[in-house]
Amino acid sequence: MNSYLTSTIKQFKYYKALGDKTIAKLSFDDLKKEFAQDSNSIAIIVKHLVGNMLSRWTNFLTEDGEKEWRRRDEEFVDNFTTKAELLKAWNDGWDSLFEAITPLNVSDLEKTIYIRNGGHSVTEAINRQMMHYAYHVGQMVFIGKIIKGNEWKSLSIAKGQSKAYNKNKFQQDKNPRHFTDDV
Repeated sequence: MNSYLTSTIKQFKYYKALGDKTIAKLSFDDLKKEFAQDSNSIAIIVKHLVGNMLSRWTNFLTEDGEKEWRRRDEEFVDNFTTKAELLKAWNDGWDSLFEAITPLNVSDLEKTIYIRNGGHSVTEAINRQMMHYAYHVGQMVFIGKIIKGNEWKSLSIAKGQSKAYNKNKFQQDKNPRHFTDDV
C-alpha cells in the first residue's frame, strides 16, 4: 500500500502538471472563453476544482468532505479578474490536496471518511477525487487545444508520433517506474 500512496501523489502531480501546462499556454481571455451557453470556460473549471479541493481535503479525516461553507453553485460563476488570481486559486486547491495526502500512511487508507454523509474508505475517497480531477483537467486540455488550434503542442504523444515514442521506450532497459517519471 505504500506504493499506492506514492503512485497516488505522482498521479495527482501529473494531472496538476497537465493543467499547469494548459493554463500557461493560454491568455487570460482564452481562459475565460465559453463556447456555448451554459458551457464552462477553463476559468470556471478551475474555480469548481478549487472549491471541490478545498472542501474535500480540509480536515478530510475528521470532517465531512462537503463543507457547510462551500458554495458549489457559485463555483460556476467566473469572477477571476486576473490570470495571477486564477493561478493562485489553482495552486491553493492543489496545495490543500497535497497537504492532506502527503502525510498519510498505510493505516489511514482503511479509515472511513464521509462525503455528504456517504462513507468511503480513504482509498475510495482518493480514487473518487482523482477521477473527478482527471475528468475536469481533460476538459481543460481539450478546450485549450480547441482555442490554440494548430499552435497547440501535444501534452502527451502527438498524433502520428506513436512509433517514434514507442521506439524510444523500448530502447530503454526494463525497470519498475511510474509512467509519470518521464513527464
